Amino acid sequence: MNNTAQTELNRLFLIESLPEPLTPASSHLQIFDNYIENTRIRLRAIRDPYSKEWTHILQQSFALTTEDGAITKLAEIHLNEAEYAAFERFEGREIRKNRYFHEFDRVSFAFDVYLGPLWGLNTAKVEFETREQLESLIPPPFAIFEVTTDPFFAGSNLVEKNFADIQAEVAKVAANTISQN
Repeated sequence: MNNTAQTELNRLFLIESLPEPLTPASSHLQIFDNYIENTRIRLRAIRDPYSKEWTHILQQSFALTTEDGAITKLAEIHLNEAEYAAFERFEGREIRKNRYFHEFDRVSFAFDVYLGPLWGLNTAKVEFETREQLESLIPPPFAIFEVTTDPFFAGSNLVEKNFADIQAEVAKVAANTISQN
């Protein structure tokens, strides 16, 4: 087992739009994820639009088990400008999104509003300290569907999609949800 990676427990929900009181003008970060083809590695650049500061990170993310996408391992290396420049040749398979943070019912959520070809896709992610917390979360009222374990919504898969692909997948998720109820 790789002890250099941190374990993340999270759940991911599709949402229609940012829930109140958040608006697109609310405080947020701009995230640029470039996925290196045929790897589990992404080059992440984070820009704070208010301070204009950048953070550059090389990340590797993978599910701990194939059965449960809610538990992942994440290893990261923070890069300086010169190191980031050495990886710029991997840019081009990029997802851009704005990330907002807000707490609902004493639970902290990260809300992603996707830009570019994925415009219209909005997600809410919540991270947990324990498996018990993960399992006990009641989906928030602003959640449309939970997609935690759906590989379609993994960033490395989304990089090749557009919003029409998202709409088709959401229709399938909706049909499966209705047939299960």
